[in-house]
Amino acid sequence: MKTLPEQSGCPGRFVGTVSRRSFLQNSSAGFGWLALSGLLADRAIAERQKIAQAHSSARAKNVILCFMDGGPSHVDTFDPKPELANREGQAIGASAVSKRSQSSANRVWLRCPWKFRQRGESGLWVSDLFPHIAGVADEICVVRSMLGELPLHGQQALLMHTGRITGQAPSFGAWVSYGLGSENQNLPAYVLLNNDWVPNGGQENFGSSFLPASHQATMLRPAGTPVDNIVPSDPRSLQHRKLTLLAEQDREFAQQAADSRAIEGAIAGYETAFRMQSTVPELADISKEPAHIHKLYGVDSSDEHQHLYATQALRARRLVESGVRFVEITCPSFDGNNSPWDQHGLLKKNHEKNARITEQTVAALLVDLKQRGLLDETILVWAGEMGRTPHTPRVTPDCGRDHHVNGYSIFLAGGGFKRGTTFGQTDEFGNSVVENQVDIHDIHATILHQLGIDHEQLVFRHGGRDQRLTDVHGHVVKEILS
Repeated sequence: MKTLPEQSGCPGRFVGTVSRRSFLQNSSAGFGWLALSGLLADRAIAERQKIAQAHSSARAKNVILCFMDGGPSHVDTFDPKPELANREGQAIGASAVSKRSQSSANRVWLRCPWKFRQRGESGLWVSDLFPHIAGVADEICVVRSMLGELPLHGQQALLMHTGRITGQAPSFGAWVSYGLGSENQNLPAYVLLNNDWVPNGGQENFGSSFLPASHQATMLRPAGTPVDNIVPSDPRSLQHRKLTLLAEQDREFAQQAADSRAIEGAIAGYETAFRMQSTVPELADISKEPAHIHKLYGVDSSDEHQHLYATQALRARRLVESGVRFVEITCPSFDGNNSPWDQHGLLKKNHEKNARITEQTVAALLVDLKQRGLLDETILVWAGEMGRTPHTPRVTPDCGRDHHVNGYSIFLAGGGFKRGTTFGQTDEFGNSVVENQVDIHDIHATILHQLGIDHEQLVFRHGGRDQRLTDVHGHVVKEILS
């Protein structure tokens, strides 16, 4: 019997001697394939973990990405620039103009509307915009020297998620799922805690592209039924019969297909969906969490957006606690804006609104992970796709900042990252990187390293060559690791 490559972290590895396709072709037991496929999946997970451990010693097992869509302003959050106050209203000059930001020489510098203070024992600088994150400053590692490619939301979001401004490649979460699988066979390895809207860059941000379809994100809604059809409307016996018929159809289709990978991925998706029916509703239901946890996260907030964001973050903790590898939380949108942090005007009002919605919850997630002993094995990433210009066309009470990728900030915590520290520098205005430049490929490589994966070895054969998340780029930023 011919074997097929299993969905492991190293293409060409063989897991077992019976593939799902071959089993379907030879099986007469309508529902028995679910049990065998579970055994094969267990062996595949063990093989993935063996491969990962061979690459390096893993410090972390899970990732939670808090995606701040739209681009929070680095000079108003983690990168203090007193010179902006000294020069506010003055023209930036030709030397400050960059191809990576929306700028011209006649724009003027704009001060930060909030005060910066040194926080915690580490003395990390955090703006008053983030009072709760300031309270966990000793847990975070701020990278102030991020460099992007294009000052456009869609392209930068795709770059952040897929490593390519054009997309057409698997998302970061899909690669982690492919490389490590899930620790819980009743749950997918990659979960997206999203609102019911499409972010800039589209669903490609969360897709599996040329990887098997089973590695794309499974989305949980913030309100109502978390996943469509998660509670079956049919009796269990009827559902069994339907799944048997589906298996027969897959068998017939697989016999005609030249490439069975899509079929294999679909079958794996059916299997996971069946198992999720008994697990997801309970995990998504946070009503049994103690009142003090609801208060910590902000679930009890009268602000609907904060309530929804807090609900999703609390679910994120429950998911990684249950063995999900990669969880992403997106920001609630308001005023019809699918880039909530994108403040070209009304900077102070809307950055404060976004902070009110998210930052208490992000801080609570760090506190909760730590008190449960999960922070050491979980990497929390707080990042937008870009920063914002330290200048504006004109200083007015309602002015804002524009797109900026020539230097911006993100932070990481847990999972072996240094605590209470900063890395990299921008110039005196926050306009461009001047020390220890880092790009998203480096961040991807570093997070994979902490998960026990060599980013140059996590590959998938596609288009005539070995593809990887970091493409031909990326290095591990060892200076930010403990």
